[in-house]
Amino acid sequence: MDARYKRVAVKVGSNVLTRADKMLDVARMAALVDQLSRLKKEGVEVVLISSGAVAAGRSELQPARKLDDVSSRQLWSAIGQVRLINRYYDLFRECGITCAQVLTTKENFKDRRHYLNMKNCLTTLLENGVIPIINENDTISITELMFTDNDELSGLIASMMGFEALIILSNVDGVYTGHPSEPDSTLIREVKDNAKGLSDYISETKSEFGRGGMITKASIARKIAKQGINVHIANGKRENVLVDLLDSNKDVPNTHFVPSVKPSSTIKKWLAHSESFAKGAVVVNDGAREVLLSDKASSLLLIGIDSVEGYFKKGDLVSIYDAKGNQLGVGKAQYDSVKTQALLGSKKAKPFIHYDYLYLPE
Repeated sequence: MDARYKRVAVKVGSNVLTRADKMLDVARMAALVDQLSRLKKEGVEVVLISSGAVAAGRSELQPARKLDDVSSRQLWSAIGQVRLINRYYDLFRECGITCAQVLTTKENFKDRRHYLNMKNCLTTLLENGVIPIINENDTISITELMFTDNDELSGLIASMMGFEALIILSNVDGVYTGHPSEPDSTLIREVKDNAKGLSDYISETKSEFGRGGMITKASIARKIAKQGINVHIANGKRENVLVDLLDSNKDVPNTHFVPSVKPSSTIKKWLAHSESFAKGAVVVNDGAREVLLSDKASSLLLIGIDSVEGYFKKGDLVSIYDAKGNQLGVGKAQYDSVKTQALLGSKKAKPFIHYDYLYLPE
């Protein structure tokens, strides 16, 4: 096989790993493991981000009393994660491959130290020939700090590890021009960096077991593609989809998000996934907004800031808004909120956020 990529992250959703009767689809898991094992033996470095714990637990046990959504997820994920990883372990062992479980929460990525620690963990596993299986630790995640879905987690992992591609496996072939079940809908085969109006086509329907839908997948895909990584949304129920997708001699139905020609730095890749950890905010004037959104690489200067909101320390992440309340981006503050307030309008002080520590999504 002439592999299209040599380093990939593969995300498989709950809707791929569960049958219609809500039971874990062991046959589908086995097919997935066979494909991942083949890719590894072909020299492809693979990380698997797998949903399915909640679905696996839900099929195993019903609670004795009615629980709220958070408690239900905690119960089912705690039970289901054991079942899920044991099944993966047995299947990979049959293929002569060692796998490892890595459970994480969004909190683990809140600063560079935690972020680099996670990266080091995964790098060590890969160097030792182990396939990491990553999932969010739903049993201890705080609702407001949970990943939108494992799609978001998979994007962060692909970005953090600097992989060539992220493959998101769903139960459809990709993004369509309407609902996939509609006869007039066609598959969008390629999405470029400057594509407009993509969300107009996408159904808001979410899967029964997952938290996200195609809108989440497409949003994450575009963000990751902007960082210089290929993203493919494909049908995980299609036979041999992974092997065929990575075979450069084959054409598999999927939606390919074409990467930006200017890859992001490792710092900016971290910042791209850190908006929710911002401690405070600044509001910039129209002049600063125009400069920040231009094609020219620019830092955020104190003279461009109109006001400071919230309390933050030097080194904290801070959100950037314009006068109309639109969020422009996020960056690492070089002053605390008190000193920033005192220096507003200064022309001589060093930048409030240096360009190297500034992330602007658009």
